[in-house]
Amino acid sequence: MVLRLGDEAPNFKAKTTKGEIDFHEFIKNSWAVLFSHPADFTPVCTTELGEVARRHKDFTTRGVKVIGLSANELKDHEKWVEDINEVNSVTVDFPIIADSDRTVSTLYDMLDHLDATNVDTKGIPFTVRNVFIIDPKKKIRLMITYPASTGRNFDEVIRVIDSLQLGDKHRITTPANWNKGDDVIIHPGVSDTEANKVFPNYRTLKPYLRMTKSPF
Repeated sequence: MVLRLGDEAPNFKAKTTKGEIDFHEFIKNSWAVLFSHPADFTPVCTTELGEVARRHKDFTTRGVKVIGLSANELKDHEKWVEDINEVNSVTVDFPIIADSDRTVSTLYDMLDHLDATNVDTKGIPFTVRNVFIIDPKKKIRLMITYPASTGRNFDEVIRVIDSLQLGDKHRITTPANWNKGDDVIIHPGVSDTEANKVFPNYRTLKPYLRMTKSPF
């Protein structure tokens, strides 16, 4: 299944380390981050899940639920979580989907078809490192795919969440390398007359590029 930005995130039911879930019910009216892993007991994945656990507050304060996925059985997940907690000095308290049959991975097009060597003992492709940011309307707002050998940058994931949430609340977009608190761009759909009311003292660099202070 080919997914694009703006598509509804496919719903599914799955077993996780926190019990069986219905994905849309899990999200409810929150934002969500779904991120996948090639396999349990692998070095890069262990650091990634530990980082997400460490940054739990960064996600919860933004109203974001996180959920991981790895293509192993639930019993392997449970043992692996013990390693993740020990290595990273954290407590993993978010669910990790058990996707040994690749049902969810196939639904979200997360199988590694390019690297023919990246398969398990049964010859089934591993999942690549995908990240999906999903909004409360269940729409996919961001997709990032990393190669299996490269750990994700969760600073970037949180940065994009900040940008999306700010843009949904105010009629703005964010420039290159933007971080929370930096100046923003007034949306091209906002007229100058409206901009004068909503964004007083904004700066016009070009007719199509108007900068203003962040509205928060």
